[in-house]
Amino acid sequence: MSNPSLLITNARVVRPGADAPEEGEFVDLLIEDGKFSRIDPNITAAEADVVVDASGKVAFPGVVDAHQHWGIYNPLGEDAETESRACAQGGVTTSLSYMRTGQYYMNTGGPYADVFPQVLAATRGRPYVDYAYHLAPMSREHIGEIPSLITDHGVTSFKIFMFYGSHGLHGRSTDQSEFLMTPEGERYDLAHFEFVMRGIQAAREQLSDKADHISLSLHCETAEIMSAYTKMVEEEGKLTGLAAYSASRPPHSEGLAITIASFLADETALPNINLLHLSSRKAMTAAMRMAKAFPHVDFRREVTIGHLLADIDTAHGLGGKVNPPLRPRDDVEALWEHLLAGNLDWVVSDHACCKDEKKFAEDRGDVFAAKSGFGGAEYLLPGLVSEGRKRGLSWRRIAQLTSLNPARRYGLPGKGDIAVGMDADIALVDPNCNWTVRSEDSESTQEYTPFEGFELGAKVTDTFVRGRRVLTEGVVTGEPAGRYLHRPYK
Repeated sequence: MSNPSLLITNARVVRPGADAPEEGEFVDLLIEDGKFSRIDPNITAAEADVVVDASGKVAFPGVVDAHQHWGIYNPLGEDAETESRACAQGGVTTSLSYMRTGQYYMNTGGPYADVFPQVLAATRGRPYVDYAYHLAPMSREHIGEIPSLITDHGVTSFKIFMFYGSHGLHGRSTDQSEFLMTPEGERYDLAHFEFVMRGIQAAREQLSDKADHISLSLHCETAEIMSAYTKMVEEEGKLTGLAAYSASRPPHSEGLAITIASFLADETALPNINLLHLSSRKAMTAAMRMAKAFPHVDFRREVTIGHLLADIDTAHGLGGKVNPPLRPRDDVEALWEHLLAGNLDWVVSDHACCKDEKKFAEDRGDVFAAKSGFGGAEYLLPGLVSEGRKRGLSWRRIAQLTSLNPARRYGLPGKGDIAVGMDADIALVDPNCNWTVRSEDSESTQEYTPFEGFELGAKVTDTFVRGRRVLTEGVVTGEPAGRYLHRPYK
């Protein structure tokens, strides 16, 4: 039995992939069997089973949040349900979450042939939004599994955590093999990163029909620089809080890692490279220089809503600890300069729910003992609309940054736009709703937010996933019906 047909009227529709007005247009959206079937100015109510009056709100294509971390600190199935509810609040209709073996996440080692089915089983039936996973090849065995992960499981995107070479997740050095659960005698280092790249490129050549959708993402920080600066900052004791953490992972650590990653991409002839959550002026300078140095590499550059909205002084307490760190205001302004200049390709949440009892150490003021990461999917589209519109960002550009661009890169051609035949994923936004961020209003199980007290000027009121309403006038509704997306997904 098919879903009831749905007609959305009186919405200002933003279509990032169409030759439509830059600031949206009033058209009606007819949705049948979960897809857009007609987009016209005057569709009669009699043509649909259900009619929703958008009351002049802006209709964005549902957000494709290309960077989340379900299950990093909480049981995966639990996160899949609760944090996908937070997704709906932020207009997110598709979540792409990073997953790896080792401590945290599934807390297990071994081949993905064994581990990834467990991941899928843990999430099945729990999310309110559609979802997919990026996987990190942590061992030689994982590199050999790349072709089967693509063909058997539809995983087309992979990741390298560059700073794991000799640095822990939260800022203190740890035993690498124990932390990552890698086989005896193997190292997670620059040589391994090179071989991951060669393995992905070999898979692209072998699976040429899928090659455009296969890419590698990199968390670019340099372990040796961070270890040395962490020791120096702690010993000097001049800085505290988020300022200390930013200084312990300095921006040139990002720039150096970006340079190394780019050179290796050229060496291995791997063209599809994604540089994740760039946080600083120096990181962006390095990224732009590498694009000029290696024009044949198709670099994509990512920024998080956290790094665009908060800095080391405005974030609410140590809940703002994240990797790479929140930065001083000058770096935030540099990110906006590059975003407005078209040098950044998509905006994400980097959502990693870390509950209060796990986030903070016994000494709640010790930033180096606190865990890294925080949630934020619920503020992704509202935050970007609020701040971006003040800075001259157009509706269409916002839709490209949050939906179209990540969907196209990550093998989701059926997502990311409002067009006939595509999944009917929609976020209705009231662009004139002023409200104050309060952690207790979030559906996330995280009890705090670094955005506490921030004033936003736009709000997602309704979210639809394949035509199914999962957020109604700001309240999560219905039952979990999110689907796993076997990519390339059409």
